[in-house]
Amino acid sequence: MDFKLKLVLILVLTSTTFAIRKDISFLETQICRTTVQGRYLITDYTGYVCDALSLDPKSHCCRVKRDQYSCQGCNLVSQCCNSYEYCVSCCLNPERTHVNQALKVKIAKPVTSGTYSSLFDYCAGRCRHNSESVVHENAYLSEFHHCFAPPSNNSVGISDTQIEVRLIGINVMVGKQGESCDSVCKSVGQSCVVSKFAFINECGIMQKYMKCRGSCLASIGSDQPAEVADDAPRNLNPGACLYTRRPAMLSCDGSHQHTRRLCPCA
Repeated sequence: MDFKLKLVLILVLTSTTFAIRKDISFLETQICRTTVQGRYLITDYTGYVCDALSLDPKSHCCRVKRDQYSCQGCNLVSQCCNSYEYCVSCCLNPERTHVNQALKVKIAKPVTSGTYSSLFDYCAGRCRHNSESVVHENAYLSEFHHCFAPPSNNSVGISDTQIEVRLIGINVMVGKQGESCDSVCKSVGQSCVVSKFAFINECGIMQKYMKCRGSCLASIGSDQPAEVADDAPRNLNPGACLYTRRPAMLSCDGSHQHTRRLCPCA
């Protein structure tokens, strides 16, 4: 074969090989973010749950692709689960958690706190133990203490059924006139759970426990939600139920000489 022809063939084959290698180099490996809290299970950011041995060593994604967005061990009404990993998996389902709403939730209570940057960050953060699932600051209200629902100050639009479910484990009590919730709960050997006030500070809930003969009115005070005593001065609307539009004012030690409080005890 002519030397020049051989040289041309070598150049053609070499350039083809380089082109193929160049194309291959642009194929990026997907790298998964995963939960790190569990001792045995891991959830990757695509919504799959697996054990540590089933994690791909290169991509850090679950190799077993089944039951995406699994809600195993979850109460879908209260949006609470008995497992952190399955809570995150269930929460990652875009049909169950609205991304736009999740990204508006603050990471912590202070006004200066930032918001979550992704749905995975929201789910991984919310599913950790939060104040709404704790009593005495060191005990859980129930085994379903991994919750991905928005915080209670975002509870607008939540149905009465969902509120009732979130009150499971809570003893809702009506106090005596002028009595604080700390005193009401202590009288039955329990403690006031301040994080649950947001769920009973609703007219529909108050009307299930109180008469509310004088209607349900918006008010301002640390003794709310409450019912005004029948013998109260007329300007205080005797018999009316009062709720507040300032949830930050709700407290366990608030009281008023003319009202009876509705209290969340556990």
